[in-house]
Amino acid sequence: LSKHFEDLKRGRVYALKDVSFDVQPGEIFGLLGPNGAGKTTALRILSTVLKPSEGEVIVSGFNVVTHPTEVRQNIGFMSGNTGIYDRMTGWELVEYFGRLYGLPEDLLQHRLHEVFDTLQMNDVRDVLGSKMSTGMKQKVSIARTIIHDPPVLIFDEPTSGLD
Repeated sequence: LSKHFEDLKRGRVYALKDVSFDVQPGEIFGLLGPNGAGKTTALRILSTVLKPSEGEVIVSGFNVVTHPTEVRQNIGFMSGNTGIYDRMTGWELVEYFGRLYGLPEDLLQHRLHEVFDTLQMNDVRDVLGSKMSTGMKQKVSIARTIIHDPPVLIFDEPTSGLD
């Protein structure tokens, strides 16, 4: 897997060059490296936000370039940006994302209670996004990432700002 960008002064600049890894079901895989090493770029490719310049990426049996919709249905992706809406409560926001994922209402309500209890975030339930601490926003972002119980979870800096 490689990803390059064209820079007017430096020409072709590689964010990733010849990266290869394989993650099996049930495995936890960490991508570690210094700032600027390409970790976020790799995760954005895995989640179909960016296309690779070279190489093939398969997630849950689907190619990220030729079958991006299927990949997105099989992943929960949490970027470094929490993306919390100021005018929604924690509950409303996670519920909203559950609906975007197409969860049936009965399953959605079950998953909402399960996720809020598991992540011990009932204190965030009725707090507006504009009033949340950084840690609260991070928890809500994690909750919206896992609400549909995807087989693949991709977290970019998931512990940043947690209380």
